[in-house]
Amino acid sequence: MKEYISFDSHKHYTLCEQEDRQTQRARQIRINHAPGAIRSYLERHAEVGTPVAVEAIGNWYWIIDEIEQAGMKPMLVHPRKAKLLMGNFNKTDKLDVHGLNRLQRSGVLPTVWVPPGDLRDLRELTRTRMVLVAQRTRLKNRITSALAKYGLQMQGISDPYGKKGRLQLEACLAKLPPQTKRTNKLLLDQLDVIDGQVQVTEQDIRELVRQTPEMILLKTLPGIGDILAATIALEIGDISRFASAERLASYAGTTPRVHSSGGKTSYGRLRPDINHYLRWAFVEAGNSVAVNHKRLPDRHVSQLYRKIRLRRGHAKAVGAVARHLAEAAYHVWTKREPYRDPAVNQGRVREA
Repeated sequence: MKEYISFDSHKHYTLCEQEDRQTQRARQIRINHAPGAIRSYLERHAEVGTPVAVEAIGNWYWIIDEIEQAGMKPMLVHPRKAKLLMGNFNKTDKLDVHGLNRLQRSGVLPTVWVPPGDLRDLRELTRTRMVLVAQRTRLKNRITSALAKYGLQMQGISDPYGKKGRLQLEACLAKLPPQTKRTNKLLLDQLDVIDGQVQVTEQDIRELVRQTPEMILLKTLPGIGDILAATIALEIGDISRFASAERLASYAGTTPRVHSSGGKTSYGRLRPDINHYLRWAFVEAGNSVAVNHKRLPDRHVSQLYRKIRLRRGHAKAVGAVARHLAEAAYHVWTKREPYRDPAVNQGRVREA
């Protein structure tokens, strides 16, 4: 290729820099966003097959599509790592786009995997379900909090929002003061709407997301069923992009930051540049393990949950289980064999 090309893309425009590989002379041009604008520019001004660096910003989907349509090779750049490598004290669009070309020239451009278009589309099903489930949880917490304020509790019901608990829940709501009762009935109506949307989305996932051998293997892990297996498989995409189970666990946000110096080690918050959808899926599976740890006490994940919970509480215990499941997901996928419970003797497979 004769040149380096980099994009610094924003909501309404992209600043493009083309730099000659031999002379290092660069020219920059602003491309206003419109359908086909990026494709048209590249077709007119660049050689087919030239790599084009673009940061993984919020609207990169369509930009990557147009780069590919123009016959170029998109390189999706990790924004945080790129900024660290550039080392710029000042920040401008011109400095950023030139810095990407400088990293290309040095051979240290930090790129990330670009999922295919059909995979990106299917991900919207599982990601939307996650959003809906989070909204449903917030509504349930709000209603439960209102009942607690007035000392109203459900008796003999494990799930007050299930079919058996609904009548008792409505009876409790009827005892609330007038305005509190009215507003919480509105929340309950909204909860019913979201419940229906979750069910429709889950049905779409089962119908549209083809069951792969990887998903079948993932379902042998504790706490992972059809929906979470589909979520994990779509978010991982290509397992070969991870060198080890620890790398996958880190990408999934199940490993905390570590600071060790002078013989002292402390663990901090999670890094921000993780796959939050994948983390949610493994934590959801961890919570399922927590709910069932008394019913299935012999499983390794149940023992791990109890051990960590006694020392550090429920949240840390669920996080530890999530990390174990993330690493186990790597092993079952790469080894092409079902999950084997470490607590079971003689290597027998225990059902999840």
